Amino acid sequence: MRRAFRVVALALALGGCAVPSWMPLIGKPKGPPPPAPVAGKPLSPDMPMPGDVRVRPPEHEEGVSDRVVAVVNNDAITLSELQESIVAYRAENRQGRGAGLSDDELAKQFLPKLINNRLQLQEADREKIIVEDQEVSEELLERIKIYNTKTLEEFEKLVREQGITMESIKKRVREGLRVQKVVRRKVALRVSVTDTEIVQYVEENRQKLETGLSYHARHILVVPDGDNDAAWEGARIRADMLREQILAGGDFVAVAQQNSKDASAKDGGDLGTLKRGELAQDIETEILRLEPGQISRPYRSSLGYHVFRLESKDSLEGDGLVRVKQQIREILFRQKYEARLEAWLKEIKQRAIIEVRM
Repeated sequence: MRRAFRVVALALALGGCAVPSWMPLIGKPKGPPPPAPVAGKPLSPDMPMPGDVRVRPPEHEEGVSDRVVAVVNNDAITLSELQESIVAYRAENRQGRGAGLSDDELAKQFLPKLINNRLQLQEADREKIIVEDQEVSEELLERIKIYNTKTLEEFEKLVREQGITMESIKKRVREGLRVQKVVRRKVALRVSVTDTEIVQYVEENRQKLETGLSYHARHILVVPDGDNDAAWEGARIRADMLREQILAGGDFVAVAQQNSKDASAKDGGDLGTLKRGELAQDIETEILRLEPGQISRPYRSSLGYHVFRLESKDSLEGDGLVRVKQQIREILFRQKYEARLEAWLKEIKQRAIIEVRM
C-alpha cells in the first residue's frame, strides 16, 4: 500500500490543470516576472533572439548535482523536473501507450511540454493572475477523492509518510489553476460560435448527421408456405389482413406475438432502437418513410412480407435539431479553441528566448 501510494502521491504532486494529468507543472520562477523580450540586433552571433530556439550541448559543472536542460526567458528547467515528469507518467501508464519507451525517448516528448507550460506560467505572471487559498482548497479536495482518501488530514498524513509536503502539492495545484485562468482569459473567452456557423455546418453535413440519428420500430413477418408465386401471393394477402386488423383497432404487439414468424415475435415484433445503417437499406428506407405510429403496407423481402410500425425516430427537426445544434456548437467551439490555443502558444514562443541544453 505504501509503495503504491508513493507513486500516486508523486503523480498528484506533479499534476497540472492545463496539461495532461501526467505532466508536472513547473514551480513558479523566483523573482519578478520576466518582461516580454523585444527583438533587436544581436550583440553577437551566439546571442539567441526572441522566437529563436537555440540548442546547445549540456554543461557539466563540478559541484552541480542538478543540471539545467532548458532555459525559458532566463527561467531554468532542470533535469530533475524532467525526470519527475517521466516518473509520474510511468506511474499512471504502466500498461498504456508509451510504456515501452525509454527515458530518453520520453524526455524528448516531455521537454517541449515543460517549455510550453513554463511559458504559460510566465504569461500568468504578466497578467497578474492570482488564485485564492479557498480555490486551492476546493481543487485539492476534488483531486484527493480520486485516491480514495476521505479527509484532507488523512491525505496529508499519508503524504508526509512519503516525504512530500502539503506545501509542495498546494503550490503545484495553485500554479495549475493560474495556468487554467490565463488560458481562459487568453483563449476561451476569445472564442465564440455564431448561429450562422451552426446552420451552415448542419447544411454541409446533413447526410452525416442523419446517419447518427436513431429510430425505434416493430414488425410482423409473414413467411410464404412455398417458393412459388401462389405461396408468395398468399403471404401478401395474410399480411394485408393483419394490417387491416391493426388499423381497425387491433393491438400491434398482440397481433405480432400471435402471427409473426420472426424471432422478435415474443417481444411483440420489437426491433429495438436502431442506428441508421444497421438494417438493410431497402428495409430501413421503408421504415423511415413512415411517421411515428404509422403502419406500413406489406413489404416483400427475401424472408417474406413485413408489416412495419414506426414507434419513434430522431430527425433534424424540432427537438432533435435543437439537440444536434447544441452538439455542433460544442464541436465548433472545441475546434476554434484548439486553433486559438495553438496560435497563442506560437505567439508567446515567438517573443520568447528559449535555449535547449539536451
